[in-house]
Amino acid sequence: MHDATIAAIATPLGEGGLAVIRLSGTRAFAIADQSFQPVGKSSQKPSVAPTHTIQFGKIIRDGKVIDEVLLAVLRAPRTFTREDTVEISCHGGLLPAKLVLDTLLAHGARLAEPGEFTKRAFLNGRLDLAQAEAVADVIHSRTELALAAANEQLAGKLSQRINQLRDDLMLTLAHVEAHIDFPDEDISPDTKEALLRRLENAIAFMGELLRTADEGQLLRRGIRAAIVGRPNAGKSSLLNQLLGRDRAIVSHIAGTTRDTIEETANIRGLPIVFVDTAGLRESHDELEREGIRRSRESLAQAELILHVLDASEPLSAADKNYLTEFAGKKRIIVRNKTDLPVKLDLPATFRAVDVSCASGQGIELLKDAIKSLVWAGEINAEMLQVAINSRHQDALNRARTAARQAAEGLRGELTLELIAIDLREAAAAVGEVVGKTTTEDLLDAIFSAFCIGK
Repeated sequence: MHDATIAAIATPLGEGGLAVIRLSGTRAFAIADQSFQPVGKSSQKPSVAPTHTIQFGKIIRDGKVIDEVLLAVLRAPRTFTREDTVEISCHGGLLPAKLVLDTLLAHGARLAEPGEFTKRAFLNGRLDLAQAEAVADVIHSRTELALAAANEQLAGKLSQRINQLRDDLMLTLAHVEAHIDFPDEDISPDTKEALLRRLENAIAFMGELLRTADEGQLLRRGIRAAIVGRPNAGKSSLLNQLLGRDRAIVSHIAGTTRDTIEETANIRGLPIVFVDTAGLRESHDELEREGIRRSRESLAQAELILHVLDASEPLSAADKNYLTEFAGKKRIIVRNKTDLPVKLDLPATFRAVDVSCASGQGIELLKDAIKSLVWAGEINAEMLQVAINSRHQDALNRARTAARQAAEGLRGELTLELIAIDLREAAAAVGEVVGKTTTEDLLDAIFSAFCIGK
């Protein structure tokens, strides 16, 4: 499977200035030779062209010109996949790119599977598994902080720490297995103390990494924030202010929003997925009732609630009910329309952020409140370097559990054979993070989430 030469369109489908088709594998140059006709005295066939050069010419199929292209020749191992690679830049548009790809496939290439180029980079030692995952994080980054975290992981900052952690566990295991091989010699108190100290340091470090899991997942996927409240409280206006553009229809007529609207905004460097919901109230309108039902679903899925109240009206019975209903959720109470005479009197137990969606007043303070609620403390470079994802979290949780059992075994005079089993399990789980211990199913699960051309 991995010996095949693969090809795929590496740029998004659709009209544009350029499209790039990537070809990688042992027959990349032979296939390119059959498809590419050099134009001009200095242009050469891919098989004879120097590495890391650009050749100008045409893609030919059945004697017909498909497109004029620039062809990059990249010889192994100085390529992304560490295989011979050709990258063809043709005119943008779905048809030219498809016909160039079809020409490569007709001459013996196979269509790449999702993420197969990055998978080959991992299998050929170009990247470890954590770095390979960072490639997808770079592509899907929605804020500069998310991109910075992805680039830190791609540069190997997390991998360096994980490899050191695994080395420490393997060194502890080696000491334990050495004493298993010589059963007549007991572990001296000093040696046991040193082993326990190293093991406890490893457990503490795993705890530090695990504490970055929520922040890491927030940077990668964002947090869902539902904007809720009574009809005409200003929910859609608030969404537009947070996005910095008109996304939702704003009207003085109650019940304008009949469906949920989702948009992602960059709030102090964090990707927040705002969901504008239909106003919560009893309604006889069938469409509005469906919108309210969907609002309830969004509320159940939301990790943060922005509860919008109309400051120009007294607190209603419905408002009081919703204040109580959402009390168990992470929430921010937003008192809107403060540019009008304020008639809303909130109980002292409820703190609110005052805004005017008409003028934009208070929106920056609201953004600060959102950031403070979803991300505790400062966002520093060191945290970005080690912000783990959910797969890393699962592996490190298993590793920490096994390491704790090994430490308890050392303290409790457990047999060394059982301690060694726990240490092997801990080291193997840590190794999963960077791909030193893995399975084909795990690799398939990771790389199948990539786009086809990556």
